[in-house]
Amino acid sequence: MISVILCTYNRDKYIYNVLKSVADNDYPHDQYEIVLVNNNSTDGTEKECRRFEADYPDITFRYCVETSQGLSYARNCGIRQSTGDLLVYVDDDATVNKEYLSTYATFFAQHPDAVAAGGPILPVYETEEPKWMSHYTRQLVTGKLYLGDTTREFPRGAFPGGGNACYRKSVFDTVGLFNVELGRKGNSLIGAEEKDLFDKMTTNGMHFYYLPTAILYHIIPPHKLTQDYFDRLTFGIGVSERYRTLQISKGKYLNRLFKEAIKWGGTIVLWFSFALRLQFAKGNKLILFRRNVTRGLLSKQKKA
Repeated sequence: MISVILCTYNRDKYIYNVLKSVADNDYPHDQYEIVLVNNNSTDGTEKECRRFEADYPDITFRYCVETSQGLSYARNCGIRQSTGDLLVYVDDDATVNKEYLSTYATFFAQHPDAVAAGGPILPVYETEEPKWMSHYTRQLVTGKLYLGDTTREFPRGAFPGGGNACYRKSVFDTVGLFNVELGRKGNSLIGAEEKDLFDKMTTNGMHFYYLPTAILYHIIPPHKLTQDYFDRLTFGIGVSERYRTLQISKGKYLNRLFKEAIKWGGTIVLWFSFALRLQFAKGNKLILFRRNVTRGLLSKQKKA
């Protein structure tokens, strides 16, 4: 049995379509359930969920409300409410391809050593992609993930995107639940809860894989392309990394600062590379990205 978990906060514009894309999969309805966790939405999210429930009465649909604000709280609620042995997390502002669930079901049936997997995350812009977008900022802003068309283990240091990931439920018995001190809360852009989880999985010798045919199409609205969003997102990355590493040890935090210095060197090299091609907007955005992350790493804040 597969449990498809959607954690949502004020996404009534998108939530019906993502639920419909799951329901339209080429996978038997009696072989999965959908667990919808509403994290204190103030819009029409519940109405859209009830509309879906009425339109697809043959699908087991669990509607839950998590009153503790935060994505990690909502994800943990989804784990507790699920009955499946495979848990698939799907972003609430996306859609999935028709082979999505069958890809995960077949892979885990054939690979008992695998405990987690994820597939491509492809951005779908509601407007045009801005000229400052590059390979590096695209992954940052849109969550884009694409490692080719071959099934493979994720390379060292890489892991599935949080909005398109499947876990054996037993994983959480071993490494624990999502860290509720990390992850987005309301409009805050703190993150790193997935990185924290996959770091623990790596430490425990667990294996996770990239599946090219489990595709999530991530919708990118105009506000995610604004300067304000970019600044808050990149500053939040630094704050998240500071808090995450300090939870482990001061040495881990100092090591992250050392790596940040190395990243500055790479960023400057990339800036010159873009400058030689007269792509100053792309290079300048990378410098801004690095500056904001560094500020966050050195900040005493816990919220972005």
